[in-house]
Amino acid sequence: MYAIIETGGKQFRVEEGQELYIEKLDVEAGETVTFDRVLMVGGDDVKVGSPMVDGATVTAKVEKQGRGKKVVVYKFKPKKNYRRKQGHRQPYTKVVIDKINA
Repeated sequence: MYAIIETGGKQFRVEEGQELYIEKLDVEAGETVTFDRVLMVGGDDVKVGSPMVDGATVTAKVEKQGRGKKVVVYKFKPKKNYRRKQGHRQPYTKVVIDKINA
């Protein structure tokens, strides 16, 4: 059984027991989070929402909060002595899918 959920402006195909890196959520590590924006539930009986499946939820346990690898943004204009270097690390939340309630 699998589901397609929406969180952080992105859509993810999830199954029970799957580890997932999503956009940062404001919850502590070890807590449980519920995703109620379920677009589709698949398996033996497929349910497609319009746009969301009524009553379907996905529960997950938050494993950790973290920050991704550094991305360097470098701006440069030739012959004008213009150089700007900036780094960015995107925060994320790592979750493990516990249960899909359809």
